[in-house]
Amino acid sequence: MSDFIMYQEDGYVVLETNQPEQLVTAPELLDKLKGVLQQQQPDDLPVDIQSLSSLDEQAEYLMEHYCELDLGPGEYLQWYVVRFEK
Repeated sequence: MSDFIMYQEDGYVVLETNQPEQLVTAPELLDKLKGVLQQQQPDDLPVDIQSLSSLDEQAEYLMEHYCELDLGPGEYLQWYVVRFEK
């Protein structure tokens, strides 16, 4: 039987080009992803993200199903779930 604590999340660590790593909450990550999505050309997004109609849906899907977004040559945005306590 798996331990339910393995599936808990307290926040995310975010890695971004030329930025120090950041610890953020889920709502903060959603806001960041929305901002990044607004700056991207729709055709540059993964096909499954393009099919979603609203920015909120796109950001939430991205947060839950991906851990990285290609922002172009030499640019990156990555996020990983972290627990703050054992």
